[in-house]
Amino acid sequence: MKQLTIQSSSHAYDVIIGAGLRKKFSQKLGKSYKKILIITDSKVSSLYLEDIKAGLPDHEDLSHVIVPAGEASKSMDQYSRLLDKCIEEQLDRSSLIVGLGGGMVGDLAGFVASTYLRGVDFLQMPTTILAHDSSVGGKVAINHEQGKNLIGSFYSPVQVIYDTDTLRTLPDSEVRSGYGEVVKHALLSDMDWVKEVLSEDLSELSYSQLGNHLLAGIKVKASIVEEDEKEHGVRQHLNLGHTLAHALESDLGYGEITHGEAVAIGIFFAMKVSEKVLESTLPIGAYSAWLKTNEYPVEKLSNLNPERLVNRMKWDKKTIEDRIHFVLLKGVGSPAVVPIPEDDLVNYLKEFIEEVIQIDERD
Repeated sequence: MKQLTIQSSSHAYDVIIGAGLRKKFSQKLGKSYKKILIITDSKVSSLYLEDIKAGLPDHEDLSHVIVPAGEASKSMDQYSRLLDKCIEEQLDRSSLIVGLGGGMVGDLAGFVASTYLRGVDFLQMPTTILAHDSSVGGKVAINHEQGKNLIGSFYSPVQVIYDTDTLRTLPDSEVRSGYGEVVKHALLSDMDWVKEVLSEDLSELSYSQLGNHLLAGIKVKASIVEEDEKEHGVRQHLNLGHTLAHALESDLGYGEITHGEAVAIGIFFAMKVSEKVLESTLPIGAYSAWLKTNEYPVEKLSNLNPERLVNRMKWDKKTIEDRIHFVLLKGVGSPAVVPIPEDDLVNYLKEFIEEVIQIDERD
């Protein structure tokens, strides 16, 4: 078992990582709660909900609610339904909300916790690789039809309990999704880690390699969040790849591409733009080969309209005074936030989409 402590502006909280933690839930809780509400989704509930309940054998006032699996559940309708459940269960400010699942569940449960009674405790129990990123740092949100995570707040959990056994049931698409964030953390860090990740066939990862990458990613996120919790400075660097990714998710329809797959494609675009704007030298060839080896769905770009994508980017939280800001790389481990003129961005996207389609057709 490994443990990290993260200092937010309101409190410190522990991230506990290890195998079998879901079955020892009561032993790992930092304090006692009279009422606990578990929020999970329709896929995770059948796998792990009963284990969590069994891990709280002496807790009488324990309830749960299940939302449909998929990004579409980060909606106003589900948010309202969950608030109704909180009221029905008569949760008070001494209650706990648990988000059991991937990033969607964590974001949704956290936003409910942040707004119900102006804030009740919530605990993250991630069950995906992707959630190693989203469960740490206190960003919670729901989506709007105009864009991803447009309605949200900064609200840190009281704990993150990460049972790595839950990763054994992940399908290939979720492994790809998770590594969209892992490779981001590597590119923000150092070339040795980048080379290691880009040499991986994700279908052949050992459990030990996975654990090491997750811990390293959480450490990167933690160090940045502690320095800049509210995203006024260096935390913006964690948005590498996300400006295009959020536009892709919104344009394709939530659930048509996983968040991490979209981020991986967005990073590819950011690397290309970095070469043009900053004259950077980056491992683009190795990155392109890694996307191909691991079957990232770059073919989904083929029917997308660059102008429409740019219009969606204008709704992104990283847009300031109508100027779209991109996280680019001066080099591995050296990010920069750069405003990109709209016309230039449209042209860069046209070139990128055409190039990706040509590579895909040659293959």
